[in-house]
Amino acid sequence: MGEFVNLEVSDAGVGTIRLDRPKVNALNAQVAREIAGAVDAARRDERVKAVVVYGGERVFAAGADIKEMADLDAVSMYRYIGEFQDVFTRLERLPVVTIAAVNGYALGGGCELSLACDFRVCAEDAKLGQPEIQLGVIPGAGGTQRMPRLIGVGRAKDIIFSGRMVDAEEALRIGLVDRVVPAADVLDAATKLAGRYARGPSVALAAAKQAIQGGIETDIASGLLIERQAFAALFASEDQKIGMKSFVEQGPGKADFTGR
Repeated sequence: MGEFVNLEVSDAGVGTIRLDRPKVNALNAQVAREIAGAVDAARRDERVKAVVVYGGERVFAAGADIKEMADLDAVSMYRYIGEFQDVFTRLERLPVVTIAAVNGYALGGGCELSLACDFRVCAEDAKLGQPEIQLGVIPGAGGTQRMPRLIGVGRAKDIIFSGRMVDAEEALRIGLVDRVVPAADVLDAATKLAGRYARGPSVALAAAKQAIQGGIETDIASGLLIERQAFAALFASEDQKIGMKSFVEQGPGKADFTGR
């Protein structure tokens, strides 16, 4: 699909967006465009029921390509970083469950890429962080917005203001990641988790994701309306009929959903 980013789809319905730009998956404009292409391909592909974003066994993504951006002026940078924001927002809004599989470093733009996913599975020796302050700038691809919403304002300020790296143990404790596993098991653990959601009621999962993301940005009354509309609309889906019939006849957890 691309020189540095590709999408592979398994028979189980898991799409893996793989970054492979030696040596550390530095994120430049080309990589951003290729991630966008992979995200759009995953959205169009009806086989894709869940997505894993993976940077390989050595590193997830160690940040933006500083050489590419160092000499840009403010106007050029406004456009440049806007492309990254757009790409990560498109990933965040994919109507399927997304999981970042993090080995090694997820720093700067790499951390922001992981934050755009629904869940993060990381290696025991992984390091995450937003070191931009050490370069005299701030996170620009969503870090100042997604991290506080995920782990709270105080903790996000600590990480962003200091530019320090967060190890896997702390990341799990503060909710920056959702699961920590041995480095050799990261992709397998993320893929198994994605497979569980790929077998689920994909219409309802998409509705739940949209309701949460839309509701958290508004007041509770508006959020409840979003929830009510989504809940009612699901009664037009095959999965709702299958799920409730299965529950009545066999009990919970035994439905075989179609994704329609």
